[in-house]
Amino acid sequence: EVQSPSGEQRFHQFMQRLGKKPNSKNLDLNNCALSAADVTELASLLPFLPELEEISLSWNGCVGGTLKGLTAHFHGANLLKVLRLNNCRLSAEDVTSLGEAFEIIPQLEELDLSWNSNIGGKLSLLTKKLQKGCKLKFLKITDCNLTAKDGESLAEILSVIPNLEVLDLSINKHIGCSMKVIAQELKSVPGLKELNLHMCGLKQDSLQGLDTALQHLSELRKLDISCNRELGGGFKDSTTHLASLKNLQVLDLHQCWVTEEDTTALSQVIPLLSSLQELNLSSNKNIGASSDPLLGRLRFLPKLKSVAISNCGLGEESLSSLAEAALHLPELEILDLSWNKCVGGNLKLLLGALKLATKIQVLRLSSCNLVAEDLALLTLLMQDGHLARLQKLDLSYNNTISDEGWVVFCQGLAGFKELSELDVSLRPSSCRDCGTWFSDLLAALTKLPALAELGMQRWGLSESQQKRLECFNQDNKRNIRFD
Repeated sequence: EVQSPSGEQRFHQFMQRLGKKPNSKNLDLNNCALSAADVTELASLLPFLPELEEISLSWNGCVGGTLKGLTAHFHGANLLKVLRLNNCRLSAEDVTSLGEAFEIIPQLEELDLSWNSNIGGKLSLLTKKLQKGCKLKFLKITDCNLTAKDGESLAEILSVIPNLEVLDLSINKHIGCSMKVIAQELKSVPGLKELNLHMCGLKQDSLQGLDTALQHLSELRKLDISCNRELGGGFKDSTTHLASLKNLQVLDLHQCWVTEEDTTALSQVIPLLSSLQELNLSSNKNIGASSDPLLGRLRFLPKLKSVAISNCGLGEESLSSLAEAALHLPELEILDLSWNKCVGGNLKLLLGALKLATKIQVLRLSSCNLVAEDLALLTLLMQDGHLARLQKLDLSYNNTISDEGWVVFCQGLAGFKELSELDVSLRPSSCRDCGTWFSDLLAALTKLPALAELGMQRWGLSESQQKRLECFNQDNKRNIRFD
């Protein structure tokens, strides 16, 4: 007598058919090109997975419109803690079904609905079903076309999710209109550790409300309000409570159109963030133009690991201030000075800092008008035993470097033993022939075991150089990606 397979056997067969390893606690089906029939079959298998804690169905468009059949079987998955449904083309019906399912998955801690544009305007179908005592800790709704009304719906339920630790509303350009009401309710989630409002259409009055809310968020570790153009001019009046964030580790203010007056206000506050590890001020040109000593005061943040100041209009004076501050940053791992033309010919100002930066792993100097002298300095630093941990070096878009400069650099390149990524690409509008340094480059690559990616866009190779490049990986049993 032939017996039908058990539920456990069916689950194993289902996962193997999708090329996945069966795991009774973590159901990871991200980007598996699931069909509607697959989702239906999966739903029938849920009762046989009583230990299930995580379901990830992200990047499967066919999930949209089928979620009701799946959530109807959540009764047996009452241990479920994580549900990820990124980019699943969820419909209003799906959002309603998900809301109704909250009653039968009381242990849910993480919900990720990012990149489902049809959620916009319908978030209340979900939020109105949340009950007091909900255990949600992570709520991510990135790029869901949320409206101001959705923002109000979200604000209303913050009081019923007091354990919330991560709130990600990034890339929802219309939610800024309801930011004031959201900010007023943030006091209900005092344990919030990460607040992401990147590209949310925030305005100056949004910043005022947010600053007031910060006094209730003493556990905050990450604050991202980047790419909100209309914040410019608002920092001068709205940084009072930012200084109270003694646990803040990441502050991202890139592309916020910071004014000179804002810079003055920030220079009083940022140095007080004693736990800060990552600071991004990129694409705020007034920071470099301002006479205020913001960059010099970074010396008071000895825990800084990452400093991004690309495209900040730095002048020689502001570069000198940064260089002096960097002498007091022993933990520095990432330094991004890209798109600051004054760096070219002045890299020597950072000589002392780069000697002391024994932990630096990433150095970005793209489009800095570098000259041969600057590359010689980097080579000399390496030869003297500095920059020993450097893994990523970006020298792209520096057409000002002569062939002689590239020769010196490539001859010393083999010393960067841990280098994994190197970019020497030219600007998009240009093209140059590789000089004699190409032979030195290939010779150096044989001595760089960690190198995996080399950017060489818009460098022209002769026929013989192309053949040597094609043979390189094969001859050296390497797999470097040449771009």
